[in-house]
Amino acid sequence: MRLRTKITSVFIVLTSLFLSGVFILIYYFSKEYTENEFYLRLSQRATIAAQAYLDEDELNDDIYNDIRIRHLQTLPNEEEVIYPVDAEKKEPLTAFDKTLPESFFKKIFANEYTELKQGDYYYTGLLYHDNEGDFIVVLSATDLYGFGKLENLRNILIIAFFVSIVFIFVLGRYYAMQALSPISKITEEVNSIRAENLSLRLETATGKDELAELSRTFNNMLDRLQISFDLQSNFINNASHELRNPLTAILGQTEVALIKERSIEEYHAILKNIDLEASRLDFLVNGLLKLAKTDFDSKGFVIDTIRVDELILNIKQNLDVAIPNNKIKLDFEELPEKEDAITILGSESLLHVALSNIIENACKFSDNKVVTLKILSDSDYILITINDEGVGIPEDELKNIYVPFFRASNVRGIEGFGFGLPLAYRIIKMHSGEIRVLSQVDKGTIVKIKLLNKNTYNS
Repeated sequence: MRLRTKITSVFIVLTSLFLSGVFILIYYFSKEYTENEFYLRLSQRATIAAQAYLDEDELNDDIYNDIRIRHLQTLPNEEEVIYPVDAEKKEPLTAFDKTLPESFFKKIFANEYTELKQGDYYYTGLLYHDNEGDFIVVLSATDLYGFGKLENLRNILIIAFFVSIVFIFVLGRYYAMQALSPISKITEEVNSIRAENLSLRLETATGKDELAELSRTFNNMLDRLQISFDLQSNFINNASHELRNPLTAILGQTEVALIKERSIEEYHAILKNIDLEASRLDFLVNGLLKLAKTDFDSKGFVIDTIRVDELILNIKQNLDVAIPNNKIKLDFEELPEKEDAITILGSESLLHVALSNIIENACKFSDNKVVTLKILSDSDYILITINDEGVGIPEDELKNIYVPFFRASNVRGIEGFGFGLPLAYRIIKMHSGEIRVLSQVDKGTIVKIKLLNKNTYNS
């Protein structure tokens, strides 16, 4: 079912229920008012009839009939019956009408007045006290005029209901078309967007309604998709370029070696060059594999309890072997006394890779000048600050530092591939952490890493 039809149908159903309830209440209260009014007329007539009956011996027939005609106003199918009774014993002196229930007369004795409806007939019973004795006056009639008015009202309400439904259907259909026309327009615009024209955007209204919010949200999604496509395209181009260089060198060296017979020294030199390029290729492929691994759901890695200070000490020992002349200074003076405050939950191997890459970059791009690493902690987070005195990163290039294979323009002469920081960024994000890089050219770089401590992670 189309949304337009569904909205119209729901609108009609809800309005129909509402109108039905209103019309039923109108009819119900009109019926109650009509019946109460008719009972009032019966009770007044019964009182006057009782007085006229008891005074009949004092009035001639002409006066009595005049009272009936002018004051009692004969009702349709009117009948009146007067029973002499013993009010104290609550017994009739003559037999009651058997067509009326016994409870009717009991209520008259108890309350001195009661009402009853049987079929189309309305009955009122009145206990009348007089010096000549007690009497029960039973007056009955049919309310033909009331029935006619109620039937007319019922017909009017039924006609009004169906006319309203037709009107509501037309109005609801039109309203649904008007309400959904912006969505239809959005659908047409979205269908026109393809991978080759991701730069297209939806027209956005200046309002704050749901459709304007939908258009803005969709445009934001297109922005992210376009960035992802661009990053993917750049990643493939850069990866192809970086992989092609060592492969070309290996193939070239091999081709040169096979052209003619060479001496052992020449073969040794060629194999040494091939080994160097193969090592570069192996390093590059391993880095790409690690980068791809971080694209998997974070639930895929094993959760360990990790003390950050011990992890950094382990990294420092490894770098002391890999970069013997490093000048890494560890500042643990502000470490908290509680162990949980510097303990995190996560993958020790992945965090080891992330922090190693960042610290190694600090050493490499500062030409082994002093690199200061400091750990701070509060009730929720652990903050790791890595400060170097290196070449820095140009301000307009900071936005690209997390793009794989990107290298700043002032470090092209330094060996590297450009996926150490993107890899670290993804790993830290997987651990619900934050990383921020502040840098000035020729003054150095500060990397701030914020990680949830164990207590916050559990809560």
